[in-house]
Amino acid sequence: MIEKIHHIGLAVHSISEALKAYEALGLTPAHTETIASQGVNVAFLPTGESNLELLEATTETSPIAKFLRARGEGIHHICLEVSDIEATLADLKQRGIRLVDEQPRTGAGGGRVAFLHPSAMHGVLMELHEETECRSNEG
Repeated sequence: MIEKIHHIGLAVHSISEALKAYEALGLTPAHTETIASQGVNVAFLPTGESNLELLEATTETSPIAKFLRARGEGIHHICLEVSDIEATLADLKQRGIRLVDEQPRTGAGGGRVAFLHPSAMHGVLMELHEETECRSNEG
């Protein structure tokens, strides 16, 4: 069901400021994007087979803005790559796992994503990601 950790999402106040620290580690963005429907700018930094995803709010009402107000900067979610997101969601629902998204939606880079509720994952917001054919390892 799970192929690998696709990325770890990190909520930051400013991607440009955060990049100063991550670039000092030798990491550089491979892909940046604005996801207007979620009110967020993202930057993906490849780290081997996975990525760090920097998340910056673009509106005061976005989920990331709310997270930053409540918890400050830090780990927001862990994203797991799956080969068949619909089958994975159906299986998890059948097993009684609480879902945020019962149907996948379009995420960064055109990938298909869905979130699992933190209450079902012992306090961790988990994202499922199904890679699209046109991109790999970029989010």
